Amino acid sequence: MTTLQTITLGGGCFWCTEAVFDRVRGVTDVESGYANGQVPSPTYEQICTGRTGHAEVVKLTFDPAVIGVQQILEIFFATHDPTTLNRQGNDVGTQYRSGIYTTDPEHQRVATEMVAQLDQSRAFGAPVVTEVQPLESYWPAEDYHQDYFLNHPGQGYCAFVVGPKVEKFRKTFTQHLKAEAA
Repeated sequence: MTTLQTITLGGGCFWCTEAVFDRVRGVTDVESGYANGQVPSPTYEQICTGRTGHAEVVKLTFDPAVIGVQQILEIFFATHDPTTLNRQGNDVGTQYRSGIYTTDPEHQRVATEMVAQLDQSRAFGAPVVTEVQPLESYWPAEDYHQDYFLNHPGQGYCAFVVGPKVEKFRKTFTQHLKAEAA
């Protein structure tokens, strides 16, 4: 039996990132939360001030026998803009920064190399600003943030921002789509 692994990703609003990775085959759990800030057990309201240092993130638990960290990061980079510092679309602030936070040295190596390759190839036409750091702190977001898109698909932000990201994932990564999410 394969040992499950985790990686924590910040790709702007965690509702978007969670909705994408909920549909990835091999990802067994996705939890929205806050990473690498200075305030213990922060609230969403504190995060929104931009003064706690946290990034909105999702903690992914995945089966490396089904999907590897390289493929997870390919999906991550394809479903958000890694070239905008502290922003994703209309979401602006340090909490929306692009980041990869690791607890596994191999994940750190793969992420660092991928960022360097994407930057060198100018894959996005602009420098990649995704930070790659060890996960120093992580706090789960409030319950109402968990499975937000699943529970509120018709809400405005979900319909106009989250939904298109999910559709992009479905069209681009059909080989990684969970059967029940097809």
